[in-house]
Amino acid sequence: MPRAKVKRTSTTIDMTAMCDVSFLLLTFFILTATARQPEPLEVDTPASVTQVKVPDENLALITVGDDGKIFFGVKGREIKGRMLELMSEKYSIPFTAEEKERFAVMETFGVPMGNLKEIINMDANDRVRPGLQPGIPADSTKEVSNQLFHWIYSARVATKELKDVDLRLSIKGDAEEKYPAIKQVIDILQSQKVNKFSLITALRNEDF
Repeated sequence: MPRAKVKRTSTTIDMTAMCDVSFLLLTFFILTATARQPEPLEVDTPASVTQVKVPDENLALITVGDDGKIFFGVKGREIKGRMLELMSEKYSIPFTAEEKERFAVMETFGVPMGNLKEIINMDANDRVRPGLQPGIPADSTKEVSNQLFHWIYSARVATKELKDVDLRLSIKGDAEEKYPAIKQVIDILQSQKVNKFSLITALRNEDF
């Protein structure tokens, strides 16, 4: 008895629907992604073997480089806005609603309070010109001259008020930066009884 032949069916799959979904997802990610903002103070971090990821929220970053210049930045637009309000009250420098909005999108800054308005009102590309920002004053006292002390304190207060959590702090220093500049920042943190913070480093080549 002859063998019954099974009718072969086409194995072609219509991928039109899959392509449509792929392009929709790609468009979504492109529109919602946040571009990395250029930093006004580029530093070459030292190498280490630690692989702990820096959190994306409730974080303040202190950057030290270029012969001791100190820059400061905080994650979160609401926290930045509240922090600026506290500093405005402390130094009696008013800011408009537009200036607060522009400040809220700045990643980091490194100028005295008296020059902050000028930096805020600059174009983003002009703001990050090398050498433009001289760094935040960080004298050894807690008085108004130690502006870094009050920026850190205001950021901690703003985070506690809005998020009801403690602000995490990280120090990002240039590999060639001298120790006294880093120690100055650590001393300011310890003066606020902040003894737990992160040091940001780059991964060693042999660990890739």
